[in-house]
Amino acid sequence: KQWYQRRVRGGEKTRWTQSAEDLTKLFDNVAGDILVSAGLVAYLGPFTADFRQDQLKEWVAGCQALEIPCSATISLANTLGQPVKIRSWNIAGLPVDTFSIDNGIIVDNTSRWPLCIDPQGQANKWIKNLEKPNMLKVIKLSDPNYVRTLENSIQFGHPVLLENVFEELDPILEPVLLKTIFRQGGVDLIRLGENSIEYSHDFKFYITTKLRNPHYLPEVSVKVTLLNFMITPIGLQDQLLSIVAAKEKPELEEKKNQLI
Repeated sequence: KQWYQRRVRGGEKTRWTQSAEDLTKLFDNVAGDILVSAGLVAYLGPFTADFRQDQLKEWVAGCQALEIPCSATISLANTLGQPVKIRSWNIAGLPVDTFSIDNGIIVDNTSRWPLCIDPQGQANKWIKNLEKPNMLKVIKLSDPNYVRTLENSIQFGHPVLLENVFEELDPILEPVLLKTIFRQGGVDLIRLGENSIEYSHDFKFYITTKLRNPHYLPEVSVKVTLLNFMITPIGLQDQLLSIVAAKEKPELEEKKNQLI
């Protein structure tokens, strides 16, 4: 029994020593990792998975050339992701492949409202499931009363999904996209058309388009965060593998959910 206890203590010591070393490396590389991750969130949303990986490699090489400490391989999920939140996204319908999870992290961290290029409807389904408990309002530019719905949602802090947009957006949305909030009488307000309405900071705004290859003008692109949600062969393979694993080994899937 004493021998067994010594072995257990020795194993725990080895594990904790390794964990301490790994955390030290992460702490040393945190500046470079966050720098590269911020670049991904700000600039690489519209691009494919392969282009993102190639660009990340160039940025990592640039950091190393400038002697900025960073990890050799950077994963957005490891740097900015939260496992519990990512798992809740997957349950809400976000595909489990790395590309889609990176898109989810970008939506969660970007300072501008996301515009998702979503011909297969993956982002649309995920957003509807994710924000359903928060009284999501779904609108289209063709709806006659969409401005009234948007006003009420801004005032009461309800999320809004503007779906099926084309390459041009209604100019009335500009204050919302730019978040031109001003303070008057101790209250945050935003001007929408001719009306100034109270602005709730719980308000969220999502935009999706079914266009496969849209060409947005610069004046639109700078106001939103463009995100490529098109399914890729690698992403489809990962999704199918996850589905097969869940069907063949449901006990492992359940164990994974419990661990997270």
